[in-house]
Amino acid sequence: MKYLDVRLRQPDRMLHPMQRFIREEDAVRYEELRTWNILGPEGDREYELFYAEADREAYEAAIEAVDSVRWYDLTPIDDDSFYVYICQETREEDVRWRRSFAALDLVIVPPVIYDSEAAFYMTVVGAGEDLQAMLEGLPDEIDVTVRAIGEYDRRHAPLTGGLTERQLEAVAAAVEVGYYAVPREAGLEAVAERLNCAASTAGTLLQKAQARVMQRLVRQRGRGLFEDEMNATALDAGR
Repeated sequence: MKYLDVRLRQPDRMLHPMQRFIREEDAVRYEELRTWNILGPEGDREYELFYAEADREAYEAAIEAVDSVRWYDLTPIDDDSFYVYICQETREEDVRWRRSFAALDLVIVPPVIYDSEAAFYMTVVGAGEDLQAMLEGLPDEIDVTVRAIGEYDRRHAPLTGGLTERQLEAVAAAVEVGYYAVPREAGLEAVAERLNCAASTAGTLLQKAQARVMQRLVRQRGRGLFEDEMNATALDAGR
């Protein structure tokens, strides 16, 4: 069983209105599609659950203007993040590129993560020949970047998979200036200068990146295994 980590970037004319909103506005800082279900007699209706970190007022105004959305339910988490449950009509533009999956024994492993250009990152699992057929069947106008391919093992998924492009930039800048050196060689001001942003913004980017990496590391290791290792460490300390 193989996996493929891939980034797909659609041309403007193929974008869903909410993808265009991400690409053209600065209101969405992070968004991912958590799960979905395509229903209806012709697969013409779909239900989707998104997680977003964005300007909620601007996001709601944008989604209200989308003709294909039948209804949605937005549930706030805090001031900066929320879930959105959507029912919408399937667009012909989406049907076209999804055909590359239709006759293949493939599954997409959630989440599907959107970047600031409204391109999306996803992990697809299946036989190697089916993954190759999927890539060859995608419309030529979709820009495809293969990030990784190999034998699927959830425990060894890339730790950076949940980070946004901006968070990755912040981590890279922090490493370059020596923020993570021991002892530390530079502070947040140096990171912020590399990123051309405020020190507080640089700090927030690094905190979110670190949180995502640590959470994913623990999930990949498995809670039971993690607790066993912690208990073993405690026993060793007590000897």
